[in-house]
Amino acid sequence: MIRAAIHLLLHVAVPGTVAKVFFGKIFFRAWLIMLATMLIDLDHLFANPVYDPGRCSIGFHPLHQYPLMLLYGLLALWPKTRLIGVGLAIHMLLDGLDCLWMQYD
Repeated sequence: MIRAAIHLLLHVAVPGTVAKVFFGKIFFRAWLIMLATMLIDLDHLFANPVYDPGRCSIGFHPLHQYPLMLLYGLLALWPKTRLIGVGLAIHMLLDGLDCLWMQYD
């Protein structure tokens, strides 16, 4: 339970911190765009059960696949898609951290 709460908190706090540090002039807009990338978790609706606290989302859910993660990283390279790419990359990194944490839980 505590792992899930921390995980969700990080999905809000890390993009906020990145927005403040790297996109300070457009902080609020940057943060909102990166928060919007969390909609990628809608792919969890295709799983049964939708939420399983012991399941690693990386490699399981359709939009959490390794080839797509490369695309998310590439999106971060272009100015017009940078915030989307950074938000998606942050999301995948945090989900990966959660998977590691699960191994020690």
